[in-house]
Amino acid sequence: MNSSEDKIVVPSVLKEFEDDLKKLQREYISVEAKALNTGLSADPLNLTRSKFLGFPFYPIDSEYPMDKAGNPMVLLAQINFSETPSLEGFPSSGLLQLFFPTDDWWDMDSGKIIFHKESDLEKSAVTDFSFINEKLYEELPINRIHEMIFKKAIDTGCSEDSQFSFMFGSKDYWDFEEGLNDAGKAEFDNYFSSTGHKIGGYADFTQGDPRDYSKEQRNDVQLLQIDVDDYIMFGDSGIGHIFINPEDLKAEKFENAYFYWDCC
Repeated sequence: MNSSEDKIVVPSVLKEFEDDLKKLQREYISVEAKALNTGLSADPLNLTRSKFLGFPFYPIDSEYPMDKAGNPMVLLAQINFSETPSLEGFPSSGLLQLFFPTDDWWDMDSGKIIFHKESDLEKSAVTDFSFINEKLYEELPINRIHEMIFKKAIDTGCSEDSQFSFMFGSKDYWDFEEGLNDAGKAEFDNYFSSTGHKIGGYADFTQGDPRDYSKEQRNDVQLLQIDVDDYIMFGDSGIGHIFINPEDLKAEKFENAYFYWDCC
């Protein structure tokens, strides 16, 4: 956080807690995902562009990601950090990729997270993706290619994120909200919202935060949140995430990152 001017205004219903709530605000990168009106096998975006679906950048001299049965995985998400605003603790360059198998993507351990350093992007890349056809995308949680637009934003907190813990006097989040009138609840709910596609920030869930049940994962940060929109949904209104330990993120050990999703 750079200065008090960067903070989100705390609504009147929360004014008595303003100073402490502002300390919990976090910078993140908001991702506007724009669905393209094109076939899944006709990606118009450059191979190194940030995107949901579409064709990935992949060096010719590297083994393309395969599932357990030996079938090619497909790109679900790709973030080129040279296209994003700067965010403390996150890379300023390089390409983060999330690959999924096409027949059992719901298995959270079946995907593959890959990071290409900036120097890797100078290598000759695969350009013939004839081995990937549109039928492979039929069961995936994303069904349109999206381009991405990034901007810096501020997160205020989320009741579902285990890293957001706050007492409103003697009341917890839910007890405090319950005591508000309709107008107060609207202000409260509008302030505490962590929805949307994003890099970093607080995480939203439909069931619960997996980091809350593991001492080793308690401090892990959110690399990417993939939320629901017109063409994206994990299961029934579900949300997807990539998490990583902050020390691994600093050292760019993305092989230790992991994917998680839940739904209603």
